[in-house]
Amino acid sequence: MLAPQPVQSDTSLSREDMGFVAKLVYEHAGIVIREHKEAMARGRLARRVKVLGLGSIAEYCAYLRTPAAADEIPELINAVTTNHTAFFRERHHFDHLRKDVLPHLVQERAGRRGRIRIWSAACSSGEEPYSIAAIARDVIGHRGDLDFRILATDIDTDILDRAAAGQYPAEQFERLPPDLRPLLKLEGQNARGEVRIAEDLKRLIAFRRLNLIESWPMKGPFDVIFCRNVFIYFDTPTKAAILDRYVALLQPGGFLYLGHSESLPQPHPQLRLIGRTIYERTP
Repeated sequence: MLAPQPVQSDTSLSREDMGFVAKLVYEHAGIVIREHKEAMARGRLARRVKVLGLGSIAEYCAYLRTPAAADEIPELINAVTTNHTAFFRERHHFDHLRKDVLPHLVQERAGRRGRIRIWSAACSSGEEPYSIAAIARDVIGHRGDLDFRILATDIDTDILDRAAAGQYPAEQFERLPPDLRPLLKLEGQNARGEVRIAEDLKRLIAFRRLNLIESWPMKGPFDVIFCRNVFIYFDTPTKAAILDRYVALLQPGGFLYLGHSESLPQPHPQLRLIGRTIYERTP
């Protein structure tokens, strides 16, 4: 007798369902899923079909149309968001932070319990905020007269759990430049071949879920905001609205870092370009 074969889910995606999913994701996260991303969306939705034990993407979309699917919306957003990052990615930003920004802030605020705040918006799996923490610890050390903290946010709850754990495959560190790798202060290796970021650096970071198109609970001000490879997922009105909110939370003289393929959606009267994808807030 032949063994029963597993039932294969139908992974076809109709134009109607594609439009429905794209509209749902835009309404809840501001993310635009363009037509050329249909294959990506189909693959991501198929994963949710499998997790929920459904028979097809069409059945999944029918479920999303019901009131009972309210708890599934965050899972849908998690599924369609792209998380690609690396330690010290776009190194020129970290060189600027290390050589120009942090030494000035230390000189300006040390001695009076000065406050320094950096926000890693859309932090993904955590490589960016840990890179910031490594640079900061190298520059600032363990001074008791400075209050330094990093806020790291992302919309994807699953990826935030991974970021907070601070455990990464050892090969990620082996590819780092020799002058940067020691800054991460790696600790041990588990049975899966993952290396842990030092608690000394983890204590500098607060990981929180944040949807950039919803209300922001933090009041700032921030000295630096990393918002890299985020604007590429939004349309121009959404980018402009988020940019205004960033500027409102930036200290005068603070810095905004964008991704290598990004630019401002339009010129902003309080931002001036001072380097490659580095903007300074003017008074």
